Amino acid sequence: MRAAGDSFEARACSELERAGLTLLARNYSTRHGELDLVMREGDTVVFVEVRYRRSAGHGDAASSVTASKQARLILAAQHWLAAHPQHAQRACRFDVVSYDGPVDAIRRDWLRGAFEAG
Repeated sequence: MRAAGDSFEARACSELERAGLTLLARNYSTRHGELDLVMREGDTVVFVEVRYRRSAGHGDAASSVTASKQARLILAAQHWLAAHPQHAQRACRFDVVSYDGPVDAIRRDWLRGAFEAG
């Protein structure tokens, strides 16, 4: 499943770069969790969680970013900002890029500002 995750992260990164965002970091790991993509849009740092679900039997991909997952992402983002002080004063946003459905009929959804820190 890691290979599939990597391929969807690469796909999301390319799509977001085409939309004008700039990649700052990929797969940034902390003890709190991992940030799939850290990007910049203008003066805003965008922390992007990429999710894929082949079937909606347990809900769609975006709904798999639970409150506890959001809390881990927020902690990881705080860690990233502390490690990159040049970005610490920028506005921040949490986006989710979700892919749903079988590989031959995938639907992408980009939820800008999917959740907020605090």
